[in-house]
Amino acid sequence: MGKVRLLSIIMLCVVLLVTSFATSAGRAGAVGYDNRPSTENELGLQVKSAILIEFETGQVLYEVNPDESLPIASMTKLMTEYIVMQEIGNGRLTWDEVITVTPEAADTDPSESQIYLAAGDQHTVEDLYIAMAVGSANDATKALAIAVEGSIQAFVDRMNETAEQMGLTSAVFTSVTGLEDTTMMSARDVATLARNILQEYPDFLKYSGLQEYKFRERDDAPMINFNYMLGTNVNKSGLKHLAYEGVDGLKTGFIRAAGYNFAGTVQRDGLRYISVVMDTRSKDARFQETATLYNYAFATFEKQTLISPKSEVAGYETVKIKKGVDKSIPVVTNKDVTVLTSKGKQAELELVSADIISEDELVAPIPAGTKAGTLTYKFIDHKGKELQYQVDLITTADAAKASWFKLFFRGIGDFFAGLFDSILNIF
Repeated sequence: MGKVRLLSIIMLCVVLLVTSFATSAGRAGAVGYDNRPSTENELGLQVKSAILIEFETGQVLYEVNPDESLPIASMTKLMTEYIVMQEIGNGRLTWDEVITVTPEAADTDPSESQIYLAAGDQHTVEDLYIAMAVGSANDATKALAIAVEGSIQAFVDRMNETAEQMGLTSAVFTSVTGLEDTTMMSARDVATLARNILQEYPDFLKYSGLQEYKFRERDDAPMINFNYMLGTNVNKSGLKHLAYEGVDGLKTGFIRAAGYNFAGTVQRDGLRYISVVMDTRSKDARFQETATLYNYAFATFEKQTLISPKSEVAGYETVKIKKGVDKSIPVVTNKDVTVLTSKGKQAELELVSADIISEDELVAPIPAGTKAGTLTYKFIDHKGKELQYQVDLITTADAAKASWFKLFFRGIGDFFAGLFDSILNIF
């Protein structure tokens, strides 16, 4: 028995030694680029900062140091891409418009991502946009910026103005490409920018989801999308180990000061998530950390609609109006309230307040769809954080104005009813 006990003690020591070594190795590996320390987090992500949100609701599902402003490298181009889309949308630019490359745009260091434009080259907006979105080409990005605002600096000014309008409080743009480490933003703001792009310009995914693109006929090979995580890469040799079903955007980035960054988006089974990881250690690591976020999201959450659009709310089915054929009119919600909650758990809303417009302000005739009030609800998410949602109550049909004859006799009736109540109150 002594030998058996001694053997057991030796085996236990070996296990403890191996466990200690593995733990130390894990901690040693918890770093970003250039051995910068990662931020401790429950999922074990090796990132300085990260965030995961659901696209439609904007609900934050996971975050790691999400508000620290950090260099964003080529994720900067998301703002450049957004502004170019704005120009397309307002008609000041067209996809087939030909742009002549300026010497400033062509003056790109050989070490930078580029499509090797020369001064005087002519390319369409669409070709340059694809070079920016797929190949992260700095020269194409500068060519588009100059075409839009006349100069790089003027475009940078517009980027900062747009960021302010969008409410990106951490954003500081000093370049259109992100090459400078003074261009900075938080993970939360990058996710907000990405969400705005997808909300306003869903066609963006047509470009960010391209696996590859041959810029010129004479090019030996097409440019390969730096987003190796694209779901379509499952059939692409050398990249299929990083492919993730449903990934179709958005933008990678790298400079030494930033490490390897990635703002991504994935859609499966009617759910779209947006993620940002910042300062990971390698090209592959930014996709591996993102996959951890997506696996967590799809395994943990489900969407629940707690209030449907155009539905009645108990206790607020009608509102009083003046001078209408009827004294009240039906109202319904103008939109839904949908939340992400832990799978298998029934989410609950609590009515916080009801701000109903007074009948003195709701005077017939009143068209259908008129706002008649606002209901505010609170929801406690999976982290115990309180989120608030507001829905408007709107009228369901036109409320015609009553004839003068009806209003006259209604007035008489109201007068005597009031008089009767006054007499009763005496007693």
